[in-house]
Amino acid sequence: MTGDFFWAQRPRPTRGPKPALTLDQIAEAGIAIADAEGLAAVSMQRVAADLGYTKMSLYRYLPGKAELVGAMLERALGEPPEISGGWRDGLTHWATALFEGYSAHAWALEASTGRRPVGPVEIAWLERALSVLPPGLTGAERFDTVATVSGHVRMFAGQSVGPEGDLTAAMSVVLRDHAERFPAVVAALIDIDAHGGTDDAFAFGLGRILDGLEVLVAQRV
Repeated sequence: MTGDFFWAQRPRPTRGPKPALTLDQIAEAGIAIADAEGLAAVSMQRVAADLGYTKMSLYRYLPGKAELVGAMLERALGEPPEISGGWRDGLTHWATALFEGYSAHAWALEASTGRRPVGPVEIAWLERALSVLPPGLTGAERFDTVATVSGHVRMFAGQSVGPEGDLTAAMSVVLRDHAERFPAVVAALIDIDAHGGTDDAFAFGLGRILDGLEVLVAQRV
């Protein structure tokens, strides 16, 4: 794996044929495969074949699969969103955009863990989140805050939830036949039925994280 792949300056060749592909084209081909079949289906040979080239020809652009997956991740997530307003709204917007990116490309969660070449887009997401945090936090706390928020995002983006109809059917069985076994579940369902309410654990959890951060910062003023 080449750790500085995205950062090293690449000299333009003065001889030989003009490059027929771009890194973005190669990344897009890899993304199409991963979206349809998962990250395990991505290989240098498969991507080259889908582009109509030989495997060896891709090595002109990429040292190997680690850099290919890194390029795919950079391309799939894209630049972080522009943020305006207060820090709570800004961090909420950032987290929601990251959640949407991971949700659109389920393989991106796997691609963004472990040893890998880290590119400017991934660093730009970190930079954008750090830049909106309120004053009063140490450097370590600022990184920990982003790690906590991004961990919340990753947890919900990685959840595999069955069809909503299956869950509704299961809850109906609980209410009808097993109320005495699951009284807390039944009580919550009855309350929702009587008073309504949203079922959005992602937004609820993110809000509580930001509440805690707000309390911490206020204590230091």
